[in-house]
Amino acid sequence: MRNGLRMTGRSQCEKCRGLCCRYFALPIETPETKADYDDIRWYLCHEGISVFVEDGDWYISMKNRCRHLSERDRCGVYDRRPKICRKYKHSDCDFVDGEYDYELHFTNDREMDEYIRIKFDNNVTEKQKIKHLKRRKA
Repeated sequence: MRNGLRMTGRSQCEKCRGLCCRYFALPIETPETKADYDDIRWYLCHEGISVFVEDGDWYISMKNRCRHLSERDRCGVYDRRPKICRKYKHSDCDFVDGEYDYELHFTNDREMDEYIRIKFDNNVTEKQKIKHLKRRKA
């Protein structure tokens, strides 16, 4: 979901630059283990890839321009465009001002590496401290 101003459908389309035709995002399994997160880190080693979480669901986004997007940023197969394009709503348009309100958004492997360290390594350190304290009390 987007924050920001909403435009009417007609004025939106007149100003369209085909932003939604320059990437696609697909759902991925929610990572659970450190190895799962490391697999996602590998995705992020590649150019044009980002990973985000929206409403608790994980997605991989790939920058990849549609081959039917014309130099004037218009759909070259508009009358025969795929169903997913037909279902796209004006309210979801990427042209609308504002930022996405992702819960998490990773744009490179370094960001994921830091997240893994915080999520797993800090927990291990904390668990070791607790274990050490329990041993001292015994």
